[in-house]
Amino acid sequence: MPDAPGRVVTLTREHGAHCDGIAYLVEHAVFEHLDHREKNGYERNEVELEFGNARDAGVVYIAHQHNQAFLGPASIDAIARQILTCRGPSGGNVEYLYELAAALRELDADDPHVFELAARVKLLEADGHSPAA
Repeated sequence: MPDAPGRVVTLTREHGAHCDGIAYLVEHAVFEHLDHREKNGYERNEVELEFGNARDAGVVYIAHQHNQAFLGPASIDAIARQILTCRGPSGGNVEYLYELAAALRELDADDPHVFELAARVKLLEADGHSPAA
């Protein structure tokens, strides 16, 4: 929400970096919905996808670091406390984080930042801090 922005996974440009993930084949008409959903500072970019030894064209939405919704880096503790207090139209930021961590584990993707953050939020909850209602 604009008055209490939550944290979400955001891709940014980094020379030489790569991102593991899942690619979906979608109808061209789906991009109208995706462009609307990602309108808050994200730009649609064509990229080259690798599938083992095969390559194909794909699309990814990358965030501009200078937009008003980009929250930037912070300490694990600060991000964890922010996640505990934020809730948006799609649900709580805590639920988003836990679902993300579970999905990464299911994909056998190693993301130390997400896993450390989920563990920190769980510790805060165990200490009596409750998520946003």
